[in-house]
Amino acid sequence: MSRIGKYPVTFDDKSNVTVAGQQVVVKGAKSSLKFNLDQRITAKLDGKNVILTRADDSKESKSLHGLYKVLIQNAVTGVSTGFTKALEMHGVGYRANVQGKKLELALGFSHPIIFDIPEGIEIKVDKQTTVSVAGADKALVGQVAAKIRSFRPPEPYLGKGVRYVGEHIRRKAGKSAGK
Repeated sequence: MSRIGKYPVTFDDKSNVTVAGQQVVVKGAKSSLKFNLDQRITAKLDGKNVILTRADDSKESKSLHGLYKVLIQNAVTGVSTGFTKALEMHGVGYRANVQGKKLELALGFSHPIIFDIPEGIEIKVDKQTTVSVAGADKALVGQVAAKIRSFRPPEPYLGKGVRYVGEHIRRKAGKSAGK
């Protein structure tokens, strides 16, 4: 058995999970998420648990067994509590601002960067230099945070750029004067 897939996915009263054939729908207070399972994996509801089983013991089936277990567990966590990634900006004049469904970033370029906020993602800006990305879908939250970071990744000499909160940037020594 898959070491991860053999454990059931547990959910509480905040979440509602329904299984219809190969489709698993997870609904909660924040939002709802859907998954279409591979034909080699089957899901069944057992009280407050979702039990996943696989058709055979091939390597692909074992991999998918663990994958879908973790995806459904992340969906249950996401619709009940949600996921958050925080980014901070280091640099003179670097700032962010949210206007409606658009994030405006000033990152030292000659023009501001306008980023359209995807559906299901909530972005908050604190003190113009800290951006918080929140949502129910863990993969989408990570993807949006990575996209915002990619506009100006931190550079190794001065450390300027957009980085995750708590991320350590390996610094390089600058030029040294000759004799």
